Amino acid sequence: MAGPGLWAILRGLRTPSLDPWRHLDEPATADEPGALRVSFLGVSTMLLTDGDTTILTDGFFTRPGLLRVKAGKVAPHRDTVESALRRFGVGKVDALFVVHSHFDHALDAPLVAELTGARLLGSESTRNIARGYGFPDSRVDVVVPGEPIEVGRFTLTPLPAVHSPGDLAPGRIEQPLAPGAKALDYRTGDCYALHIRHDDRTILIQASANMLAGDFDARGAETVYLGIGVLGKQDPEFREAYWRQFVLGTGARRVVPIHWDNFTVGLDRPLVPFPSFFDDFTVTMEFLTQRAAADGVEVAMPVLGRRTDPFRARSG
Repeated sequence: MAGPGLWAILRGLRTPSLDPWRHLDEPATADEPGALRVSFLGVSTMLLTDGDTTILTDGFFTRPGLLRVKAGKVAPHRDTVESALRRFGVGKVDALFVVHSHFDHALDAPLVAELTGARLLGSESTRNIARGYGFPDSRVDVVVPGEPIEVGRFTLTPLPAVHSPGDLAPGRIEQPLAPGAKALDYRTGDCYALHIRHDDRTILIQASANMLAGDFDARGAETVYLGIGVLGKQDPEFREAYWRQFVLGTGARRVVPIHWDNFTVGLDRPLVPFPSFFDDFTVTMEFLTQRAAADGVEVAMPVLGRRTDPFRARSG
């Protein structure tokens, strides 16, 4: 007969259901000339386009399985990446911004930039990943926090951030890192939140669930794409502080959770949260929805590949 310890382990390996949150799914929105549309492509890979200019964050599509991540070496898988780009309608990309240099953000970035013609933006660690891949230095820009980058009608401003608690691969990548390295060789490097202005509208992409003293309230954002990975494992005070900084502090009226999906499951299968052993997705979603209701903020769940209006007014 299984003891309580075994039952706890088995419960921890269960994948939380998305069903209780389906009513929050973002609706698809038709393209309109010049209007900004945003698509969630898993983890914190976000596609933003106004029809003339296209911005991509991270561009992570290979999603190697858990056994390979734990015991083997990871590398971009060209066929998988090309298939994902076709599936999501990603053609020419003007800029690819990498929020930090862990493999679940930066592994595919040089390949995606090569295939889409993008300039690659990120940290010195990201540049060393690109160098290891053989991507030309002339198409890599090491960003400066607080310094805006103009791309078409977009203004991208990287802001200093810090990785979520329990960083398994801290530090910087000091030398070119070739494909086929271990997953933990993809060290964090510098970590960024990305403030985006499109004409007079504003978005913040905050991929890592942690806080760093900063002037986010001065920036402002109508919609925050809020990283919630491991947020459910933190204490209630941490979650409250995180909400205050990135939602109340920015004046956001919409919150779209990102970086909640199990990135060791390929995109040929439905997205699922991490098992409860690694995170507590249910605790996080209960917190977000309750806090949002109290503050008059909308929470909208992203649907893989769905083209959406980031400034959609609350229905009803």
